[in-house]
Amino acid sequence: MIKILTAILISIFLFSIATPVFSESQGKIGYIDLSRSFDEYQKTKDFDKELEAKGDMKQKEREQVVQEIRKMREELELMNKNSREKKEIDIEAKIKSLQDFDQEAKLDLTKDRDNMVKDILKEMSDVIKEYGEKNGYSIIVNDRVLLYGDHGMDLTNEIIKILNDKYKDVSGAK
Repeated sequence: MIKILTAILISIFLFSIATPVFSESQGKIGYIDLSRSFDEYQKTKDFDKELEAKGDMKQKEREQVVQEIRKMREELELMNKNSREKKEIDIEAKIKSLQDFDQEAKLDLTKDRDNMVKDILKEMSDVIKEYGEKNGYSIIVNDRVLLYGDHGMDLTNEIIKILNDKYKDVSGAK
């Protein structure tokens, strides 16, 4: 699902870059592997680790609730009929609470991931635009729409380096 979302957002990104009309003057053309740039960007890697840690915390919270439900079911077997009915209602409520927790956790993690992808693609777009203007490029395209391109036109490594250097400066990472 994350790959599909990333592909959709990258496609939107491509159309926003490809809208300028290629001028009649001879301009420079380059291409970038956006997927690789996205994956190799340190900010993406750091955020993925952060998102994974958040998911692990949610899983631990979930496990606690599951253990509570198991304990309640064990207690249920030892109870008399009158007490059992109330305990069964409590168990059903706990199960409903667990289902709500699962749904909310999934939505939260998905929302965080979507926001991160959107922010990083915007940041990549800005860096690519700045790089293109600074270095006299008329067109920079995604390699996914490219049928053939000379390796000398591949700007991926340069863009990844710029992104990671900027991120290192901002985050203070070494």
